[in-house]
Amino acid sequence: MAEHTSKLRIPLITKFRGYKGISDDILNSVEGKPNIGWYLAFMVAASALVVGFAAVTYQILNGIGTWGLNKTVGWAWDITNFVFWVGIGHAGTLISAILLLFRQKWRTSINRSAEAMTVFAVMCAGIFPIIHMGRPWLAHWMFPFPNMRGDLWVNFRSPLLWDVFAIGTYFIVSAVFWYVGMIPDLASLRDRAKKGIRKKFFEILSWGWNGSHRTWHRYEVLCLILAGLATPLVVSVHTIVSFDFATSVIPGWHTTIFPPYFVCGAVFSGFAMVLTLLIITRKVMNFENYITIAHIEAMCKVLIVTGMIVSLAYGTEFFIAWYSGNPYEQYAFINRATGPFAWAYWTMVTCNVISPHFFWFKKIRTNVVAVFILSIVVNIGMWFERFVIIVTSLHRDYLPSSWAMYSPTKIEIMTFIGSFGLFFTLFLLFIRFFPAINVAEVKSVLKYARKSHE
Repeated sequence: MAEHTSKLRIPLITKFRGYKGISDDILNSVEGKPNIGWYLAFMVAASALVVGFAAVTYQILNGIGTWGLNKTVGWAWDITNFVFWVGIGHAGTLISAILLLFRQKWRTSINRSAEAMTVFAVMCAGIFPIIHMGRPWLAHWMFPFPNMRGDLWVNFRSPLLWDVFAIGTYFIVSAVFWYVGMIPDLASLRDRAKKGIRKKFFEILSWGWNGSHRTWHRYEVLCLILAGLATPLVVSVHTIVSFDFATSVIPGWHTTIFPPYFVCGAVFSGFAMVLTLLIITRKVMNFENYITIAHIEAMCKVLIVTGMIVSLAYGTEFFIAWYSGNPYEQYAFINRATGPFAWAYWTMVTCNVISPHFFWFKKIRTNVVAVFILSIVVNIGMWFERFVIIVTSLHRDYLPSSWAMYSPTKIEIMTFIGSFGLFFTLFLLFIRFFPAINVAEVKSVLKYARKSHE
């Protein structure tokens, strides 16, 4: 009888140095001094943040007339960037919550960075609608609290208000989930720290963690509860964001495909950003043995699936526009592909439809440089997707007399650059002062792997 054997998969963790060695490798990145790569990356990110801060200050002082909006195109880069950043955060919730519920072991080395990415991306997203209000100092009016404004209350039927509730809930749950997952490692840093401010700092953050069986049991139960709460948010948040468009009567927007289309697109762009960040992190922080080719390859496979769903949505939009027989709807999509912004549409198609198919080849999925470049290409394409949906549907309305073109101003471009500066500055500070990898979960993967081979 022939003996059937199978090749072993690429290990999730390479060069096992013992459990103490894992703690040393990961926690030393917090306790020691950062390398020159971290300083260079931080200088670039902080410079972009300063540019963005100057632009935001200028437009708050002078009003949103500093943007390139006009009587026809009332939404443009601001809402494009808002939807883009909300979508970026979806992969973090999916990795941390859904993959935890499905007991996927390959999430262990990447979940914490992805969760941090979610929190920081939502913070970047919140900048744009607050500025777009025109009076950001009155942003608290968006919340239904007892007030002295008489009958002036928020409009509960408006999808824009649903955004406030959905994204606020998303941010709170994601931040709590992220923080709770760090408590065991914060306690390890507390125990390793010498007396002083550093030790006191980690004592406060670790909430008296003692590592007992009861403590671990409650920790695991709480993580499962938070995962259960966060999982519906993966679907609900971007679904509600899509309602900003789907509940309107503007051709190209009022369609029932938007909720699932936006959710899949958010996961698509989110995983691309996770790849971009983790490839940088594994190099800057010397985590090649923990964020391995196996993790990168698994995320590339997710990009294949979500990229094909997004491609199907693009084709479905054109089919439904033709099948509806509505001339305004048909013109909206013909204008996207052949009108003045056709260059943006075909950039979107090239980046989002063609580039994911390169991941079918294992040589590309296991080539770090190629994956890094393609992840950036996907993010560029997903930004253009939001731009195409918003601007091309607005710039040519029902009446030719109201048609108008749109181009961003320097202030808008500087604000966009500043949002990336904020995102990367926060992320670099995170991997500098907190463990970027979950030490306990990495050790559990090693224990699981050893048992499976015994």
